[in-house]
Amino acid sequence: MSCIYWIRRDVRVHDNPALVEAIAQGVKTAVFISTPSQWQQHDLAPIKADFIRRHLRLLAKQLDALGIEFVHLQALDFAEQQQVLLSFCQEHNINTVFANTEPELDEAERDNHIARLGIELKLFQCDTILPPGTVLNQQGTMFKVFTPFKKAWLKRVQEVGIACVSTPTVVIDHNNAERFERAQEVGQSNDIVFDYPLVDSSAWPQSDRVMELVIPKFWQQKLLDYANARDIPSIKGTSGLSPYLAIGAISPRWLAVQLIQAQPEVIYDQAHGAFSWLNELIWRDFYKHLLFHYPNLIKGENFQVKYQLARWSGSDEDFKAWCEGRTGYPIVDAAMKQLLHTGWMHNRLRMIVASFLTKHLLVDWRKGERFFMQHLIDGDFSANNGGWQWAASTGCDAQPYFRIFNPITQSQKFDPQGVFIRKYLPELENVPDKQIHFPHDYFNQHGIETDYCKPIVDHKTARLRALDFYQSY
Repeated sequence: MSCIYWIRRDVRVHDNPALVEAIAQGVKTAVFISTPSQWQQHDLAPIKADFIRRHLRLLAKQLDALGIEFVHLQALDFAEQQQVLLSFCQEHNINTVFANTEPELDEAERDNHIARLGIELKLFQCDTILPPGTVLNQQGTMFKVFTPFKKAWLKRVQEVGIACVSTPTVVIDHNNAERFERAQEVGQSNDIVFDYPLVDSSAWPQSDRVMELVIPKFWQQKLLDYANARDIPSIKGTSGLSPYLAIGAISPRWLAVQLIQAQPEVIYDQAHGAFSWLNELIWRDFYKHLLFHYPNLIKGENFQVKYQLARWSGSDEDFKAWCEGRTGYPIVDAAMKQLLHTGWMHNRLRMIVASFLTKHLLVDWRKGERFFMQHLIDGDFSANNGGWQWAASTGCDAQPYFRIFNPITQSQKFDPQGVFIRKYLPELENVPDKQIHFPHDYFNQHGIETDYCKPIVDHKTARLRALDFYQSY
């Protein structure tokens, strides 16, 4: 054995350049090194940890079908991870490690250090559709506004296309019943154990089933209406693929290629019904590229420097009420309950609750960013950071500071009958549709005693306060 494949944020066999190259070099072993202390430091959600574990079991089975043994190693953090990897390589006479890149600062520094240890670390890029650094403005720098980035992104795809690597061929002889049966059992045992809190993620099917059944069904039944349905939290109008993209269980390049093959006009016609969904993949690339060019975003810096010294005055009590879904604004509270109960939140609702926390309550966006990462099954630093800074008006191509979502009108527009609200706030079940978006006047007028919390802030007052806050910088 002279090489290994190091599994990181790429728990898949399709469109996996590091794996393909390792196979070409005769790899027989793939390793995954868990780092619970590092995960804690990076606020890995327990439900996401379980999602990773389940997909590692699936990957172990798929690798075994390719004649590759899966090995789970354990370390506390990145420093110990380096030593564990080095010891494994020395013990097994390994001189080359194949892996796919991870863009964050700590991960990049870890890889640089590993290279200095004498291990040949060969890295490949497969976490974005177009490689970071390939979509630049005329000055050769990163775009600071999404729309021109999108135009340049589409132009490049039209010119050079999107390159996926082929899926490795299974080497199992299905006529060998004993060998085939063992391959089916690999990864189904309980041998992948994390020393980390876990929350059951089984409501989310594994990626092989999603690729085989869920994605084709979404494209056939929901893709062309995605632009309208995606904003309605009471229906399943989104693709639900973000958790799989976050851990690398499904390739964004594969998704884009499949879409373009099915709807080739989508990259030329932004009015096409499918473009709204492709646009979400481009936004994902935008935030990934942004992190590549501005790595200090990982340190919690505001993209807009003028807000770096901003004094967020929001109280701990208000933040706690927001976290627990006790703000007195039903759409906000129902959204937070959805996050706490399921580990996921509808995208429209993410914008609403983020705007409420930063502008109604003037709580530092970093607190919301961290809370999301601690609970989201699809927590992804670049998208999470980009979304929070967008909502707080401190980021790249952020919404203007004076755009302050009114949670009542947002609720009326996107959950007009209160279907979503009632699902997560059963105490409001009997409130009429027109009053459910802000039921307090209705309660008072009818003398109704309720367990539902009173509003912690007045919308009009909070809006004026937020305008004063932002105008002071």
